[in-house]
Order: sequence, then structure tokens, then C-alpha cells
Amino acid sequence: MQQKRKKSDARGTRPQAVAGVEPVRAQGALADLRLLVGGKTWHLWGRDGLAREEALAASAPARALPVLLGPGLGRCLDLLAATGRPVAVVDREALVWAVTGARERHRNSPNVLWLDQDDPQQVLRELTRWQAAQQGLPFAPLLAPAVRRLDPGLYDRLERDLSASARANFWDQAAYPKFQGAKPRVLLLDRPYFLQTEIKDALTRLEVPWSALPVGTEARGSGLFIEELLLRVLEFRPDFLLTVNHFGLDREGRLAELLDRLNLPLASWFVDNPHLILSRYAGLARPGTAIFTWDADNVQSLQAQGYANVHFLPLATDAGRFRPGLPTGPAEWRAEASFVGDSMARAVAESLGACSGPQALLRDYGGVAAGFGEASQRSVLAYLQAEHPARAALFLALNTDEDRLAYESLLTWEATRQYRWRCAGALAGYCSVVAGDAEGWRGLFPPHGQVRLLPRLDYYRDLPSFYPMSAVSLNCTSRQMKGAVNQRVFDVPACGGFVLTDRRDQLEALFEPGREVAVYESPEDIAQLTGRYLRDEPARRRITRAAQRRILAEHTYAHRMTRLLEVMRETYA
Repeated sequence: MQQKRKKSDARGTRPQAVAGVEPVRAQGALADLRLLVGGKTWHLWGRDGLAREEALAASAPARALPVLLGPGLGRCLDLLAATGRPVAVVDREALVWAVTGARERHRNSPNVLWLDQDDPQQVLRELTRWQAAQQGLPFAPLLAPAVRRLDPGLYDRLERDLSASARANFWDQAAYPKFQGAKPRVLLLDRPYFLQTEIKDALTRLEVPWSALPVGTEARGSGLFIEELLLRVLEFRPDFLLTVNHFGLDREGRLAELLDRLNLPLASWFVDNPHLILSRYAGLARPGTAIFTWDADNVQSLQAQGYANVHFLPLATDAGRFRPGLPTGPAEWRAEASFVGDSMARAVAESLGACSGPQALLRDYGGVAAGFGEASQRSVLAYLQAEHPARAALFLALNTDEDRLAYESLLTWEATRQYRWRCAGALAGYCSVVAGDAEGWRGLFPPHGQVRLLPRLDYYRDLPSFYPMSAVSLNCTSRQMKGAVNQRVFDVPACGGFVLTDRRDQLEALFEPGREVAVYESPEDIAQLTGRYLRDEPARRRITRAAQRRILAEHTYAHRMTRLLEVMRETYA
């Protein structure tokens, strides 16, 4: 009994507390077991073993999850499993299995969970995960009387813990009061994507308790993911769930319904066009959902769609990563001017390939995209309705949301490609570097010109050292965010570089043009302004220092997380 145990493997092959097993039969049936434990012989049931097992099976409440603890419950297991209801077995006694054959009989039973671990905490974790998948029904622990003495540290403890859990309804446990601590507890749905690292680092700097739950690229809303989520909710007890671009949410709205039942608010920070994303989802405009968008132009349109809690939350920078004084990069990075970004040629080709609409809709998409890029309308649909009503009708008649999304993406990325080529092309008269998809940019820059093409640079590893090595870093904003400001406007000055950016409607709320940021009105201004600032190093330094002060005071991701936490507490506490 006191011998040291080893961890169980999948087959349960390790030293046993039970040293021997002798079956006791009555009328040809297995009625009891005599166990040799520590030199003593134990009877699991004594007389009337079969009848007592049958009575034990019958005692399990219909709206409960039977958990059979320890050996000697083969008949009980057979009866319960035959009903099709979920049953769990916690039994580490491999010698007993060999006699009863219970585990072998139910090895392939889909409704039977068999656990043979030694560690009660590990067993409880697995049982809680199983419980979450069974709609949170309460546990009903069942065991033979002698089993409590056989292994008190496992079976007796589990009976006590499971009985206590059964008295506390699963949903009551999950419906704990929120926002009771000085700092909210955040459960982050984690998927490798822009902003996830920044969010984690900012929460850590703010000393906010957080936990990350990995989210795959498929099977959102699946049973396994729901199990993991419910288990993490019970263990970590978050005040709200945080995601980026609705990662982890399923299109059918199952997870959103679950969050409502848990009374667990959801914060979703969109760093891409939320309309292109939310059009894929059903039933998400719920009171418990708060939408944060990097583009202030989206606030009213999202509210019009029924999202009551919509907030502007612009991008920022990670001042711990983008900071002055970092080691310089390779010599080929040094230039008078630079631009970082793809040519968008591949994005356009992929969007065009995904379009399945009529040829009348796709005809002259380049000209339509050019018009959209210059128009005041923020969305593709609004532009088509104003300038191309016949195309708008064809667009709305497309069969699926995916088809409409593909066409919107085609016009958006083609408009961005045209604009980006006009802007980057203005650097041709200077000793410049363009870092991105070199194969796409070769269509604009001849091989022996002043512009050198570099492969894509890593955002986290390379750009903090790359930006300061150009006298002028050019920024031109994607046409998917006509009024918003992208992260380059924050990142370049933060690490000591000088940025020349296009004027955006929302820029002046973040920086003072001319004093904290240099702006151009159109691509035709870029060449002249680049030459001007190349000749005026004091002006570059003055503007960069002013931008750095503003960024450190207002525009880090710690500032953004602070604001998001404040909104969630004010809205849902």
C-alpha cells in the first residue's frame, strides 16, 4: 500500500497496489472479488455482490454523469453503458481488469471514458473536460464500499471531490461574479496573427492576469474547443474573453450563445475591415459583445447593424520592441528612402481567382477599382451603388457571402495595388530600397535603377532596426482603411526613424501634422517632399522627437489595452 507509484501509461502497466485477485462466483456468474492487498485479503462486496452492483447502477440519477471509482464494478458498468448514457470509469487496478474483462469489453464503447491515472488532480481535470462536453451535468460518483480503504488518496478523495462538485451545479460554478478584482482577468483566444504578441506583452506590462487559449484555423465551435474553453473558464475564472478579428467564433453562433449562458462578455478588436469579417457570422450582435475597431469610420455602420457596444481603438506601437538605439542591420538596408510592403500583385490574382460572378461584373475591374480608390465612399457596396448601379445589382445578386467577399477583396486590393505603385514609384529618383515581394515589384522597378528590391522583412525581428537606416520611410495606407492610420505611423518614429505618410481623416486626432508627422496629400507630392526632407535633417529630427514624445505618452499598446479594459469594466461590471 505504501510502495512508491509510477506514472501510468496507456496500458496501465506499472506496480499495483493490488497484488492478487481471486474471483468469487455464484451460479456461474462473477459475484465478488477477493483482493490481496498488503498481505491481507479484502472482499469488495461480500454477499449479494451482483444485486448490490445492480442497485448501485439504478441509484445513478438520470440527469447526472455516473463516475465509477475503483475496481469491482463491471456489472454496474455493463448496465449503465447499455443505456447509451455517458459513463466514466476511474480504475488503475490492471490485475482486476484481467479477471473481470470489463475494460476489454468496453474498449470501443463510445460512451465510456476510462481513466487510469494515479494523480487525482489530473483525473479531476480530465473529468471536468468530459463534463463540459456533456452539457455540464453533475457528477454521480459510484464505488464499492471497500474501495475507499483500497486507495484513500485516489478513490476516497475523488468521491469526496465529485460529491461536492455535484452539489454545486456546473453552470452555477461558471456563473461567478465578474470584475471583482482590482484588475480584470482576461482570457485571450490566441491564434498566430498580427497584434496577438503585442496584446500579451501589454497585458504583462500592466500586470493584468491573463491566460491564452489556442485557437486553430478550423473547427471553430467544435466540441473539443468548447470543452477546452469551459475548462479554462472554470479554472481561470476570467472577467471577459478577448479576441482579434473574431478568431475562435463560429459562423453559426454556438460560441456566442455559450458565452451568453456563461454571462461572459466578449471583446473583439478588429484590425482588418470588420464588415468583410462579420458578414460571415450569424447572431453575434449581442449585448455581451463589445466591438473595438481600428477605423473610426466603422463605428456608426456597425451600430446600424445592431452592435450596441462599438468603440474606436486605433493601432499603436510596442515601445519595448520599437525603440531607438537598437543594433543596425546589414549595409544593404541603408538608403535615402524606403518602403516596406507587398506589391499586392498576388493578393489581386488570388482574389480574382476566387471570384465566380458573371463576366459583366468582372469586366474592367481595374478601372472600377481605380474609381473606388479615389472615391469618398468607404465601402465597395456604397461606391458601386453611387457610381455603378448596374454592377451593384449584379454584386448583390451573387449567390454567397464568400462570392461577395471575393469581389469586395478584388476591388479593395486592386485599388491598393494601384495606389501603392504610384506612391512607391515616386522613390525611383532616389537611392531607395523597397522590401516586400520582389517578384511583384519587378514589374515597377527596372533591375538597374536606383531602387533596390529586398525580400520580405520580419516585422518583429527586422523592422525595428530597418526603419532608422532610411532617412525617409514612406507610408501609404491600404484602401481598405481610407480614413484610418496603420501601425507604421507609430512604429517608425518609435524606433527613431522619420516617416512620410499620406494624410488620413483620423490622423489629426493622433498626431499634429507638420509638427509630429510629415504628410503628403497625393502620390504626386512624394518625390518633392522626399527631396525636401532629405535636405533638412534638423526638421526630420525635430518631427521624429515630437512624435516619439506623443507616442510614449498616448500611443503604445499598453495605452490601448488600458482603454479596452476600462471600457469592458464600465460596460459589464
